[in-house]
Amino acid sequence: MAGGGSDEVKLLGMWASPFVLRVKLALSLKGVGYEYVEEDLKSKSELLLKSNPVLQKVPVLIHDGKPICESSVILQYIDEAFAGVGSSLLPEEPHGRAVARFWAAYIDGTLVKASSEASMAKTEEEKAEGKKQVAAAVETLEGALRDCSNGKPFFGGDTPRGTWT
Repeated sequence: MAGGGSDEVKLLGMWASPFVLRVKLALSLKGVGYEYVEEDLKSKSELLLKSNPVLQKVPVLIHDGKPICESSVILQYIDEAFAGVGSSLLPEEPHGRAVARFWAAYIDGTLVKASSEASMAKTEEEKAEGKKQVAAAVETLEGALRDCSNGKPFFGGDTPRGTWT
């Protein structure tokens, strides 16, 4: 049950997916209860194929029988659909939200992409180049975290959700 109501929330995922982990963390931070369904991506379930017929991948959040696909879209949905449950996942002020979305896009487009390419590399040269790209992306992210933290333990402030709790 989500937030004590009668909303049914189900998450279709796969244990190794960073995108599924992102959704799990968001649901936890919001305090939304959900049923987790582990998917075998080599033998996709009918529920997954029906819920995400276009991309046929995880994560998929199903809320009251309605599927939502793609982790960044799911996070926005969770914040809006469960606005009265827990704290917002994003800062209240527009610039803070934009910065958070920028870094989420950076992680997806640069860090996760480079990590995937490095792990799927066919040659040692490709693997070495991939590792270099991962290291550069992590260094950039760490620099941003240092610059934005203002001496606080978390990216946005004193708590994982920052000062917007």
